[in-house]
Amino acid sequence: MQFQYNRSSLYAVVIVLALCVPAWAEVGNPRVNQIGYLPNSVKIATYKTAETAAQPWQLKKDGKVIAHGKTSSATTDAASGDYLQQIDFSTVAATGFGFTVVVGADTSHAFAISPTAFRAPFYDALKYFYHNRSGIAIEAQLTGGGSASYAASRKWARGAGHVNRADNKGDFKVPCWTGTCEYTLDVPKGWYDAGDHGKYVVNAGISVWTLLNMFERGLYWGTTSRVEDGTLNIPESTNGIPDVLDEVRWELEFMLAMQVPAGYARAGMVHHKIHDVGWTGLPLAPDADAQQRALVPPSTAATLNLAATAAQAARIWKDLDPRFAAKCLEAAKKAWDAALANPADLYMGGYDNGGGAYDDVNVADEFFWAAVELYITTADNRYVPTIDAYSITRSDFNWANTELAGLVSLATVVTPAAASRRIAAQQKIIRIADTHLATQRTSGYSTPLALPEYEWGSNSGVANKLMLMGLAYNFSKNRDYANGVTRGMDYLFGRNTFSTSFVTGEGTVTAKRPHHRFWAGALNPEFPFAPPGALAGGPNSGLQDPVASARLTKCVARPATCWLDDINAYSVNEITINWNAPLAWLLDFQSDLGSRKAVLRVTGK
Repeated sequence: MQFQYNRSSLYAVVIVLALCVPAWAEVGNPRVNQIGYLPNSVKIATYKTAETAAQPWQLKKDGKVIAHGKTSSATTDAASGDYLQQIDFSTVAATGFGFTVVVGADTSHAFAISPTAFRAPFYDALKYFYHNRSGIAIEAQLTGGGSASYAASRKWARGAGHVNRADNKGDFKVPCWTGTCEYTLDVPKGWYDAGDHGKYVVNAGISVWTLLNMFERGLYWGTTSRVEDGTLNIPESTNGIPDVLDEVRWELEFMLAMQVPAGYARAGMVHHKIHDVGWTGLPLAPDADAQQRALVPPSTAATLNLAATAAQAARIWKDLDPRFAAKCLEAAKKAWDAALANPADLYMGGYDNGGGAYDDVNVADEFFWAAVELYITTADNRYVPTIDAYSITRSDFNWANTELAGLVSLATVVTPAAASRRIAAQQKIIRIADTHLATQRTSGYSTPLALPEYEWGSNSGVANKLMLMGLAYNFSKNRDYANGVTRGMDYLFGRNTFSTSFVTGEGTVTAKRPHHRFWAGALNPEFPFAPPGALAGGPNSGLQDPVASARLTKCVARPATCWLDDINAYSVNEITINWNAPLAWLLDFQSDLGSRKAVLRVTGK
């Protein structure tokens, strides 16, 4: 039968079909925190749209409308270029799982509203460190998260890395880089720093300090019960010591072992790092690394990192393990004296084939930090001149800029010696937090970053600034700072231009392919993908790797878009200990907030 059609009739059919089929719907818009929200906290979703007028929204659970309202007027987010409207459902009291926010045909990813929303991610973030231990086999039965936050799996088990076995060159009797010293050191412990198998004292320092500060904050403003013995599912979980301290001790003992022994030139100084003498490829398990390892010469920065963290550890372990505390304090004092005698041993590169540089040409901040930690622990006035001579100028911190670590310890630890300085330190942190809140208010996605700060490890920049907001809340009880932390956490867990959680396994759509030699399932199915809880570096307009620079050429004007989930894009998608440490700190803070029946108070900050 020959088909004949009438043009006007065909148009009528098309019109009817168009009316019957909804417009294309975007799942994951509005952007939300894919982990969820605390019942007593601020709850914001962000809707990406070309519409200028406010739009009706609904909060649904199991198909039932729980709340509704209208979006805010649209604004352009400078960092991403996205045109955004905001949805505030902070007054919702309902709790549970499977909530979604709906605008027209668009639906967010599902999320929870629960006081325990951040508990499992907290344990996941901390388990990152056990998985990246050097010098010990990762046992299959211990690969699961703390408090059963995720199940153990043999795929994450592996042999002990770098223990001088067969063709796996190890970290026992490690020589110095050719021509730089005449001794060897045994340095088998510690955490692999990032995607490679290097171990770096200056990055170890800020990571250890952050986790120990999390513990000390818990002593005064929260709880340490979440990290007590038996909570993290690690080999030491039955020794009577809080598990987080056992985990940190694994890294501290590596740092202590990196100190130059007595009887040698520059005794008491600390080697800057240890790693392979040549770069290895991906994938590669630590116990299959055949490269020779070498100690990089000591540096003042590394020495002061040990002085600071060992002094911090000495006060924390004082009653838990007096012998270890005494060992830490002795090493801290030796390191301090050695740094005073060698103040200009600055690491400026030269031994970077096979490992990251971590060069640092300014160590005045490390002197201040170490002096603070030693003074708080010992009450010895010999450290006071260094403290008083230093002026705080920065508003953030990282491995290379550590002055705020000293300020935070002054503000946190209750001790008679530092009592007169404590309130002043707290007020300084509150003022710094105010600047971050002001920056956050200008961002459509609530990031406390200025445009130039979307750099390597920008997500750690977010996390460290949120830590300062959290401390400001503890010091002031002003809920605006706690809300600032929550808004910033939203960004990390999915309320961003990608509608993607930057933390592996935490959310509906998450980072899956971080740059890591063992968690390299993206390259070889015989290797595992990363377990839950690893924070990707995040948007970085520097694009310092070939993959990112080739695929993200148009992102630089919109720096918040300079990210992709590719295992080879190391400048945007690496993971590392000093990014996961503040992530754990923040998840601990959020868990504290969830455990309190605080009244939401928003005053415009």
